[in-house]
Amino acid sequence: MENDERKKEEALRANGTFNPRTARVTDTLFVKGSFFDARDLVQVKYEMLRRVREEGMNVAEAAAAFGFSRVAFYAIQQAWQCGGISGLLPRPRGPRHAHKLTNAVMEYVCATQSEDVTLRAPALVALLRERFGVEVHPRSLERALARRSKKGL
Repeated sequence: MENDERKKEEALRANGTFNPRTARVTDTLFVKGSFFDARDLVQVKYEMLRRVREEGMNVAEAAAAFGFSRVAFYAIQQAWQCGGISGLLPRPRGPRHAHKLTNAVMEYVCATQSEDVTLRAPALVALLRERFGVEVHPRSLERALARRSKKGL
C-alpha cells in the first residue's frame, strides 16, 4: 500500500494538484478516512465547497478546517461557479507568452543579428536593455528566436 501512496503523490505532483498544505486540513473526514485524501487539492476544495453549500457549514469554519483563508474560499467558490470541477484545478502562474519581446523588439533583434551574425543572446540582451530598457533572460530570447525561425519569419 505504501507504494500506491507514493505513486498517487507523484501523480498529484506531476499534474499540479498536490496540496502542499496537507497539515492544515483538519476536517474529520480527511483526518480519519482513507477515501478522503488531504494531498488531493481538488478533492479538498470540492469538499470544502460542498460542506458550506449542502451542509450549511459556516464559511470561516470550513475555510479553517480545509486549510484555506476566507478570501481563498470565495476565490475557490467563484472558480467553481465559473468552471465546475475544472475550475478547481490550479492555474499556471506568470506570463502566458513572451510579453517583453514585442514585434518591434524582435524586429530589432533580427535586424541587429543580420548585421552581425556573431552576436549571441547575451550580447543581444545587453543591447535590448540599452535600447528598449527591457530586461530579458538570454534563454527567453533564444526561445523567441527559435519560434520565429520555426514560423519562417
